[in-house]
Amino acid sequence: MDKKLTIYYTSDVHGYYSPMDYATGKRTASGLANCMSGFSNAANTLIIDGGDILQGSPLTCYLYSKRKNGECAAAKLMNIAGYDFVTLGNHDFNYGKHEIEKYIGELNARCLCANVEGIANVEKTAVITLENGLKVGLTGATTHYVSMWEKPENLEGITVSDAFEAVKQALNELKSQGAVITICIYHGGFENDVATGKKLSSTDENQGCRICEELDFDILLAGHQHMAAENAVINNTFTCQPADKAKQYIKMEVSVGEDKRVKAVSRLMDAGSKTHEAAERYIMPIEEDNAKWLDTPVGHLDIALLPSSYIDMAENGSYIANFFNQVQLDASGADISATSLANTVKGFNKDVTIRDIVSTYIFPNTLKTVLVERSILKKALERSAEYFSINNDGRLSVSGAFLKPIEQHFNFDYISGIDVTVDARRALGDRVISIKYNGCELEDGKMLKLCLNNYRASGAGGYDVYKSCQTVREQPTEIAEMIIEYVLRHGSITVDRTRWLKVIY
Repeated sequence: MDKKLTIYYTSDVHGYYSPMDYATGKRTASGLANCMSGFSNAANTLIIDGGDILQGSPLTCYLYSKRKNGECAAAKLMNIAGYDFVTLGNHDFNYGKHEIEKYIGELNARCLCANVEGIANVEKTAVITLENGLKVGLTGATTHYVSMWEKPENLEGITVSDAFEAVKQALNELKSQGAVITICIYHGGFENDVATGKKLSSTDENQGCRICEELDFDILLAGHQHMAAENAVINNTFTCQPADKAKQYIKMEVSVGEDKRVKAVSRLMDAGSKTHEAAERYIMPIEEDNAKWLDTPVGHLDIALLPSSYIDMAENGSYIANFFNQVQLDASGADISATSLANTVKGFNKDVTIRDIVSTYIFPNTLKTVLVERSILKKALERSAEYFSINNDGRLSVSGAFLKPIEQHFNFDYISGIDVTVDARRALGDRVISIKYNGCELEDGKMLKLCLNNYRASGAGGYDVYKSCQTVREQPTEIAEMIIEYVLRHGSITVDRTRWLKVIY
């Protein structure tokens, strides 16, 4: 008779513990407490998390700035849910070694991370026997890009080695202990598209496909990419990845036959609108305090940053965009910056609240810095210049190409650090007539560091020219959180009022 195992798997929760939309303050059908309502703690069941649970939401900003000496909320909730195993994600290092050890120390689950050393109570492997007699071996690992991204002080006393080599060695250990089924919990994603095999990345930040192709784990539970995937099989390894921010979780049904052949089916399960009762009793009072903090001014701008019409902001500049670029330049150390605004723009009063920030910068983007020179910038600026159309009355309007079939104002980029002149009367592709840096026309071949969001850096929105640019730096912290940190750090802020773009028409 087949032996069964049910796995419930979350990853990249990023501090979204409760069913809250922090932009509006209203409940939503997501969050760990809602996912938990779908879990079962029946026999022959494992509940597992793939990392990045400590950081990433306005709630975690509150917890680690205002309630730092309290208990670890993530650990408390996971204990309520009955988690059995976790691994560490790269963002779990953001608050330093002490907070990781506090989290693990308060957690009933075991933390498996074969490529991390120097953190108390982190194990490389575990072999357990289920009630039905099935012997299950597990290991975990995190992307070793932690070492490139994290602040040196947060990694003091910690070493992070290559994920592939670590889980390869761990797999041999699991087999030597007689594990019938082997599971790798990997806080890393897929370097190739799991459906088409198309190459997604040439780096070893994500090694999920290689682990499946070169090793013979029965199951790989992936994460990190925020790229939901269900019921995938790569070289006989069953694999999947849930959505981020606890919008979904994975339910995997596994069976092992008498011939020890493993079969598995995984499905993405929506968090739903039902909240786990015990989790709600614990987390919602904390959220009530958090809401008061979110709506309390945490910084002051010298001017209000309020939106005008889309065409006016594009033509005459937006202080909102200037502020975002100000933050990006501060965080990256780049020479120039590019940002965009959402289709709906809230803006800021002089007294800035965190809720204002997460309601105005709504994208889940991270920051990337690339090397560019004049020809690259010109092509990118020409794409943004397509935004302008001249009406019969001689006035500017938004080009129909940015309005149909859907509105895409977010594909117009606002630049800071270079003075650009566009002549909207000229043909598309030949509208940018001046690019000045430090008051002088930018020379051909002069390289500048440009910071921009990861979405745009991927070439999305018609900016293919960026795909070939050399990457100088990748910062995995979401830009909205960078803005929050910037406001908290500076307190009183003078907003850049420079008009970086001039449009002739």
